[in-house]
Amino acid sequence: MTHPFLDLAPLSAARFASIEDRVARLLHTGQDVLIMQGEALLPLEGAIRAAAGPGTTALNVITGPYGQTFGNWLRDCGAEVIDLAVPFHTAVTAEQIRAALAERPEIDFVSLVHAEAATGNTNPVAQIGPVVREHGALFYLDAVASVGAEPVLVDAWGVDLCVIGAQKAMGGPAGVSAVSVSERAWARMAANPRAPRRSYLSLLDWKERWIDGGRTALPHAPAQLEMLALEACLERIEAQGLDAVMARHARAAAATRAGALALGGGLEPYVHDAADAAPVATTLRAPAGTDAAELVARALESDPALPVSAGGGALAKEMIRVNHYGPDATPATVRGALVALGQALAERGLTVDVAAALGAADAAGR
Repeated sequence: MTHPFLDLAPLSAARFASIEDRVARLLHTGQDVLIMQGEALLPLEGAIRAAAGPGTTALNVITGPYGQTFGNWLRDCGAEVIDLAVPFHTAVTAEQIRAALAERPEIDFVSLVHAEAATGNTNPVAQIGPVVREHGALFYLDAVASVGAEPVLVDAWGVDLCVIGAQKAMGGPAGVSAVSVSERAWARMAANPRAPRRSYLSLLDWKERWIDGGRTALPHAPAQLEMLALEACLERIEAQGLDAVMARHARAAAATRAGALALGGGLEPYVHDAADAAPVATTLRAPAGTDAAELVARALESDPALPVSAGGGALAKEMIRVNHYGPDATPATVRGALVALGQALAERGLTVDVAAALGAADAAGR
């Protein structure tokens, strides 16, 4: 008995390389692109451990939980880390980056998350990139959540290490991820004696065994199904047009924010300025006297499939997150989330106007 997911011919090196080339086009880059055989945490950690070590002075921007994780990895590598933390309801500015670099001229590595799906903010990389490049530091960017929802222009922004995953705005698989690597970044890794080698984390192993060999022989068996799913995901984005996919996410974000404001009941956007809000997820501050996790649980009773969740960790009591990315970046998802949250708030005795919320969402999402 044959099965569409089984009994497949092995994935050839040529096909693997062609998928990498499609990712490179998505990122608007001529840099080397590696598709890593694991979730995005693999290249996120691997790139830091390859490029940072004793003697590295890193500016680590914290606008959410992933920025905190990157700081931990950098310190574990032996780097000196200067954390630039801003409130999670806002975004970092290019001026803040410039001031931090001026205060510590020895900074040679900058780590930043483009869009923080966990906190609902997005950072202005188009303005930050030239500041980092002028300073001469290596620029590491987590674009896992942003790619497919907003522009990611690796070469134009001067990004040296850009990591993406397909499981959010791209609407693809979580089991594979990718990283673009500049020549400057390769040189930094080659000069780092503590860069992982003979390790699943090693980018240098991939360069030596895959890129330097002309991408003719894979270093190990690829994750076949995930690679095919990534290929299909890229084909779908190309067929729809990247601009159309990004516009769909922007409309979903605008509709969710407008609908939440019109809903009432004390619900309000967690990210204060709409310009700082990420197109992949809208975070909302639960009304005073309520528990966000409890409200979410009530909302999901009507439809457990809704992409609505409470914030993580310490934010679980105050933050509600509507994840409108990938296949959920649709008016139906936004309307369903608003209705369910309205019902949950009404059950708590709060005054809401679901009709007004839906009308505002429809108007904003056109």
